[in-house]
Amino acid sequence: MTFFRKTLISIGFVLMAGYLFAQQNMVCFTIDDLPLQRPSWYDAARQKQITENILSALTKYHIPAIGFVNEDKLYVDGKLVKSRQALLEEWLAKGFELGNHSYSHPNYDNVSFSVFRDDVIKGQQIIGELGKKYNKPVRYFRQPFLHTGDTREKSDSLSNWLKSYGLIEAPVTIDNSEWVFAFAYDSVLKTKDTALLHKIGDTYISYMEDKLHYFEKESNKLFGRNIRHVLLFHANALNGDYLDKLAQMFVRNQYTFISLDQALKDKAYLSENNYFHKNGISWLDRWALTKGYKGDFFAGEPLAPEFVKKLAKVEYE
Repeated sequence: MTFFRKTLISIGFVLMAGYLFAQQNMVCFTIDDLPLQRPSWYDAARQKQITENILSALTKYHIPAIGFVNEDKLYVDGKLVKSRQALLEEWLAKGFELGNHSYSHPNYDNVSFSVFRDDVIKGQQIIGELGKKYNKPVRYFRQPFLHTGDTREKSDSLSNWLKSYGLIEAPVTIDNSEWVFAFAYDSVLKTKDTALLHKIGDTYISYMEDKLHYFEKESNKLFGRNIRHVLLFHANALNGDYLDKLAQMFVRNQYTFISLDQALKDKAYLSENNYFHKNGISWLDRWALTKGYKGDFFAGEPLAPEFVKKLAKVEYE
C-alpha cells in the first residue's frame, strides 16, 4: 500500500470519526426538587433509599447529572432536618453537582421580581456552604415550573440579575409530565399494589421514550439535526425505582450522557427566545414560537394516559 493511499485512508477515518461524533445523540439529565419532590410522603429510611437508588443508577451509567435543590424541603416546622441535608451531601460526595431551584419553589408569574430574587438568594444558603465543602460551587439555576417571566421586562430582570449573581439559567428541551406519573406512583405505594406499580412504571418509560422522539422531531425541524438535549425529571420514588430503566431507554436510543456544561455548548442554545407567557414549556417550543411556527408544528405531543392522571388526582397535563 502506497504512502499516499495510507494517508487518504487515515484522513477518511478521521473524517468519519468526526462525522459520527457530530451525529451522536447526547442528553443531560437534570433532576429537580431535591432532596426529594415530596419528602413528607416518605420516612427517613425511605428517603435515604430513594436517594441511594437514584445515585446508584446515575453512577452505573456514568451520567454526570445535576440536581436542583429547594432548601425549604430541608425543614420541618422551621427546624433543619439533618437527615435531609445528609441526602444532599451524598450527591456531592459522589461527585454530582447541585444547583439552585429557589428556596420555596414560587411561581414567578405570581410574585414580584424582588420577592422572587430574595427567594433565590435564600435558596442558596445551605447548598452554597456545602458547595464550598466539596469544592462544587453552585453555578446553575432552574426556574420553578419553567416560568421565566410573562413579560419581556420581567424576564430580562431575572435573567440579568442571575448573571450578576453568578448563576446560569438551566434550560430544558425534553419537557414532560413525569411528575404526574410520580404522584400516581406515590398514591399506589401506600396500597402496595405491585402489579399496578409495575404498570405505572412501565407506562412511564414508554411515555418518556415517546416524548424523546417527539422532541427529536422538533429539533430536526428547527435545526436540521438532533441537538444536545436537556432532560427534566424529579427526585421521587418513581425514579428511585425506574431510573435504571430510564437510562437503559436512552442507551437503547443510542444516546450518550453529558454534563450541563457540555450540553450548553451546542449553538442551538444561542437561538433567539422571545417567549414571554405564563406557561412553562420546552426551549424547543419557545424557539419554534419565536420563529413563528404554529399549529401542526406542535401536533402529536404525547400525553400522560387517563388512568395515570386519575391515580395522581390531577385534571390537567
